[in-house]
Amino acid sequence: MKYMIVGLGNPGPEYVNTRHNIGFQVLDTLAKTFNASFESDRYAEVAEVRHKGRTFILAKPQTFMNLSGKAVRYWMEKENVPLDRVLVVTDDLALPFGKIRLRASGSAGGHNGLTSIIEVLGSLDFARLRFGIGADFPRGRQAEHVLSPWTVEEGKTLEERTEIACKAVLQFGLLGIAHAMNNFNTR
Repeated sequence: MKYMIVGLGNPGPEYVNTRHNIGFQVLDTLAKTFNASFESDRYAEVAEVRHKGRTFILAKPQTFMNLSGKAVRYWMEKENVPLDRVLVVTDDLALPFGKIRLRASGSAGGHNGLTSIIEVLGSLDFARLRFGIGADFPRGRQAEHVLSPWTVEEGKTLEERTEIACKAVLQFGLLGIAHAMNNFNTR
């Protein structure tokens, strides 16, 4: 069975290790765990991971955040992955740093990458893993916050939190969204 895991972020060295690119970081960690490497292809960097009879297509859209939907639709069609086997990993200002929240569907919540995916796919019904980046920024400075690097304090536990997110991704494929939500939304 095949699953597509989409990590949202922006391409380019200036965005590496920024809060907005946590989707890329989670997928990088997952690929590293399975000794998989990403290759540049149409609209995305893509890697394939096999685990317990499942195939996970890892996609990091290279279209920039606001056009993520284009890459998601292309790779869903190319890999023949139905919407109920797609999981999008994204940053979330509404969650404290490092907290993860799985959902089977939902709105974009003001996130431009999710907005693009919803518009292009014409549906809210895809799973998402939201990774908390916190909202510790002055009023009107949201863009600066999401595009800034992790603090030294956040960096101390980022790897551990990213690994937990990877376990949630794998459980999504192995046990389904409901079980993964029960197991990870309380942590």
